[in-house]
Amino acid sequence: MVLAGLGIRAWAAGVLEKDRELAVSGPYAFTRNPLYLGSFVIGIGAVIAGGRPWFALLFLAFFALMYRGAMIREDERLTKRFGTDYHRYREAVPMFFPLGARYEPGGASGTESRARSFSLARYVRNREYEALLGAAAAFALLALKAAGWLSFG
Repeated sequence: MVLAGLGIRAWAAGVLEKDRELAVSGPYAFTRNPLYLGSFVIGIGAVIAGGRPWFALLFLAFFALMYRGAMIREDERLTKRFGTDYHRYREAVPMFFPLGARYEPGGASGTESRARSFSLARYVRNREYEALLGAAAAFALLALKAAGWLSFG
């Protein structure tokens, strides 16, 4: 699950030209918030790894509290920044959970990206490697714990 979440985040970061154009291709063709969706999937993986049912409740409460507001604020910011193009996109693409059909761009102002493919340079520029490094550190700690070299209480 964690690797799937990292993959979603990597794909999103690799097509995103942050604050330059409206991202509507790649994972953005299915959800307006693929980076947050990737974080959600990573969190579910952490809940599963934690092996405690109450972790799920804690994670869901934290995620709802932190990310719902962020998505709403981002929605407002993108509405101001991209206007009609974003309104058209917002009407066609769900805020969080992908529900089906792929969005087809067609904005008049040229602020929408056009069929942008993944770019490692964009991935690095958007600093998404930080999520990968964080996950690697978490896996290393779990491996040390599994080997009996580390105890968490």
